[in-house]
Amino acid sequence: MNGHRLRVIVLTHGGCELAIKRLLSLDCIELAGIFVETDVLRRRGLRERVVRSIRYDGYAATALKFARRVLGMAGLHDRETGALAESRHRLQELAEQNGVPLRFVSNYHTDESIGLMRDARADLGVVLGTNILKESVFAIPRLGSINLHQGLAPYYRGGPSVFWELHNGEREVGLTVHYVASKVDTGDIIAQRTVPLEYDYSYHMDFEAFIENYRQKLKVPCANLVAEAVRMIAEGTAVPCPQQTTLGTRYRLPTKKEKEELRRRLRERRREAGYALVQKVNSGD
Repeated sequence: MNGHRLRVIVLTHGGCELAIKRLLSLDCIELAGIFVETDVLRRRGLRERVVRSIRYDGYAATALKFARRVLGMAGLHDRETGALAESRHRLQELAEQNGVPLRFVSNYHTDESIGLMRDARADLGVVLGTNILKESVFAIPRLGSINLHQGLAPYYRGGPSVFWELHNGEREVGLTVHYVASKVDTGDIIAQRTVPLEYDYSYHMDFEAFIENYRQKLKVPCANLVAEAVRMIAEGTAVPCPQQTTLGTRYRLPTKKEKEELRRRLRERRREAGYALVQKVNSGD
């Protein structure tokens, strides 16, 4: 601790500038370092990449994806890589402006990275979008680490967020800040809130575009929730709540079949809503 301020480090792949700005606005903490992991994509052979693409995107999308690569056209992977690079540049500027140490590390779990994080002498780690962390990393800070999860834990653990809530017909999406534990999204909950969810049919059946834009709108409530959780921990007012993981499910990447099922359900809900509206008009309500 430094003058009774909580020393905090942030672990991220990027895309969290707003949350870091909220943390910097807290008088009760000292941001002791930002650690950005750069080697974030698993290297797979061609055969494995093709099999995975077919499983998650189908044959047609897979053929198009590889055709684009042959023709040198930018695909989703390239756009995501470019967005991460831009985000990291903004993080670097933000760190320099506020005198916060910024470290780019290839992998959090190397001896060198662990040594750098230990040298920060942090009281708390804040995880803002990383791959799964081992205890050798998340337990380095004195009080452990907390994670921002887009999902109402314990009911929605894992991901991806929003897709499964839409799939299951939920009317809201949960945001959860919890302590990091060995099993994914199972640690004690510090803070939660929900955000209304209603599919916008102006996107037609392009639910991927809807989800992408919806997630952008979650950045503000996510940043605010993280800052609130850190403030409560720093002030000693946090009351962590253990999760009953038997109540929920750990979700994973949706397959092509599950994506098609979501489209079917969205069409069915639109038909049901239209029928209900006609009945309401006919009844004179």
